[in-house]
Amino acid sequence: MNTQLEPGLYIVATPIGNLGDLSPRAAHVLAHADLIAVEDSRVTAKLLQHIGTKKPMTPYHDHNADAVRPGLVARMGHEAIALVSDAGTPLISDPGFKLVRDARAAGHAVTTLPGPCAAVAALTLAGLPTDRFFFLGFLPAKAKARADAIAEVAAIRATLLFYESGPRLAATLAALAEGLGDREAGVAREISKTFEECVTGTLTGLAERYAEKAPRGEIVIVVGPPGEAPPAAEDEVEAALAEALTRLPAAKAAGEVAKRLGADRKALYAQALALKDAAAEEEAE
Repeated sequence: MNTQLEPGLYIVATPIGNLGDLSPRAAHVLAHADLIAVEDSRVTAKLLQHIGTKKPMTPYHDHNADAVRPGLVARMGHEAIALVSDAGTPLISDPGFKLVRDARAAGHAVTTLPGPCAAVAALTLAGLPTDRFFFLGFLPAKAKARADAIAEVAAIRATLLFYESGPRLAATLAALAEGLGDREAGVAREISKTFEECVTGTLTGLAERYAEKAPRGEIVIVVGPPGEAPPAAEDEVEAALAEALTRLPAAKAAGEVAKRLGADRKALYAQALALKDAAAEEEAE
């Protein structure tokens, strides 16, 4: 492997627990970068010690990103700059996307080194559907904002992923149960560490479990998708179709109601024609 890195930005995924998860390629880039942009230099220093190297580091986080970013981008023209977070893949709940955007706008090379990600790791542990998933990061701390954010995703037919802290876990699980219904869920923590666990159950059951004692460590909540919606009542379908017919021709009215209420389109079209015929007969009388 060539020890000389080309100038540009290197996005380096780092372990979320077990330092053995650092890839050889990631270790090589960290050992040969000219500068490492870090979330916390104390955390990254331990990782560098693990691979037996020391490198210049500069803080890059939510509080200083706007001030630091122009200087980092300027240096990418002649230096290899590595970007890391405290754990996992940078840009996932971190401010790094603006650095990538500005590096690209300046014409610098951007290279990503894939690796650990707590959200994906938790998804593999929970035993919930993985064909579609939606990552939401941390929910708002205030109850009203949190409830609004949950309501926005309640109808999404996908497994939902959230990051959370131990002290807020029980309240967040209870809010999810209230806003989403009592879905199947999992709480994953200490991923890849000695005491890794993923506790599964219903949202209500998990909220009760963690209300007694808040767990330690960084946490991922995994929530299963909603169940199949119950079929609309016959009178609801008929009322919706009658209203649609006041605005649309029969075929389009049937299509609109079928999509909205999950009813059979062909049956709705036949019903729409019958309603139109009945209306025409009343007018003729």
